[in-house]
Amino acid sequence: MTEVWRPAVGWRARIGILVIDKDTVPEVEFQAMAPAGVTVHAARFASPRQHGSGSYGDDPAATVADSPDIAQGLDYLGRIGLDAITLCFVTGSFFGGVAFDDAFAAKASEKAHGCAVGTAAGAVRAALTATSVRRPFFITPPWFNDLIAKHAGAYFEQGGFAPAGMVRYDLGPAWHDKEPWQVWDANGQQEVRQDQLYRQVRALLPADADGVAVLGNGLLAADAVAPLEADLGVPVVTSNQAALWHSLRLAGIPAVSPGYGSLFGLPLPHEKVAA
Repeated sequence: MTEVWRPAVGWRARIGILVIDKDTVPEVEFQAMAPAGVTVHAARFASPRQHGSGSYGDDPAATVADSPDIAQGLDYLGRIGLDAITLCFVTGSFFGGVAFDDAFAAKASEKAHGCAVGTAAGAVRAALTATSVRRPFFITPPWFNDLIAKHAGAYFEQGGFAPAGMVRYDLGPAWHDKEPWQVWDANGQQEVRQDQLYRQVRALLPADADGVAVLGNGLLAADAVAPLEADLGVPVVTSNQAALWHSLRLAGIPAVSPGYGSLFGLPLPHEKVAA
């Protein structure tokens, strides 16, 4: 049998991510969770949010879909010869609705020279389905304003889920006087503590929730997943965990990543698994 050649870098799989401006979390979490032989490669794009405000304009989803930065990133990542690429910007999907995910993925794959492309929000939906969660409890970042949260709830309801509740992660009193967009601009994402995330989820989980979903690729959460699952007895999904799992499944990797939750090892919904 002829041996299939694989590059020395990412000899098992190579995963691409599209990351917003100064977000450092996706690269850190993807690489930390990735199995041996899997490498992660990033391209950045400018935030569609209007400078100095919390506004994303009249059509944020279209702004994301038509972003020249994203188009260039897809071109460059596609030329590397990656196995899968994920848009790590759930807000675009929330504003665009479930239809945005498939439409973006199809056009983005063309720009990426045929590489499979998905969205982080779409991966979260797939992950909730794979783990049989129907009533997720959502944790959002402190830089998500009320409008984003509203659209996030509608997005998951459109996807067939019945949210059991939604709360923002609390950075603490020192940040309470800032608008959500100011938290991001002041690098609040670098102040997230996973021990506090764990404690807040445990304290606030509604009794009727059958799972937890941590939204936002910039919200550090990977190390809290396994302890939360062990102590709460329900599946826990995060944006980066779900996106990596989804990318690995698209790349044909079993996606076993011990220590990062029950999601890893599960097939994609409707994926055919060999007996």
